[in-house]
Amino acid sequence: MIYGCPRAWINRLVTAKIQVLMVCLGNICRSPTAHGVFKNRIENADLADKIHVDCSGTGNYHIGEKPDLRSIETAARRGYDLSSFRARQVQASDFERFDYILAMDATNLGNLRARCPQVHLPKLQLFLDYAAADCEAVPDPYFSGLEGFDVVLDLIEDASDGLLAHIRDRHFPDPGAG
Repeated sequence: MIYGCPRAWINRLVTAKIQVLMVCLGNICRSPTAHGVFKNRIENADLADKIHVDCSGTGNYHIGEKPDLRSIETAARRGYDLSSFRARQVQASDFERFDYILAMDATNLGNLRARCPQVHLPKLQLFLDYAAADCEAVPDPYFSGLEGFDVVLDLIEDASDGLLAHIRDRHFPDPGAG
């Protein structure tokens, strides 16, 4: 406790960032791609000091590994760098730390709900809830051909634009508007 306030609350005030976590199964295809695309959108909007993004997986299959080479290469062709990311598994502390915990599909959303404390359940959503596309899940491209990675990137770019617009409207409204 600092000044009568829990340390986590003080840390939150000091960082004053909206925290976004992208989640898939192994954290080597979809969630690192979403991380890279959304990070790019944040930087291009000059909001890197206000929004932080990370990624993780519900499974423990690839902890410490780089993203799938096909994800890295497909993202690089569109100007996104995923090469520094390393897979990690969702931790209990993530449910408190992050404001938005966005699953790539209903299975991973269910896995998150099973582990999430009740108080943090409202933070859990499907990432494509923010997309204009009429699709519920970012499909896992792991067993598909290269075209599957392009489809994933298309959906993630769409949802990233919608998420950024939502966060701007909700957390950083234009004081001159209206």
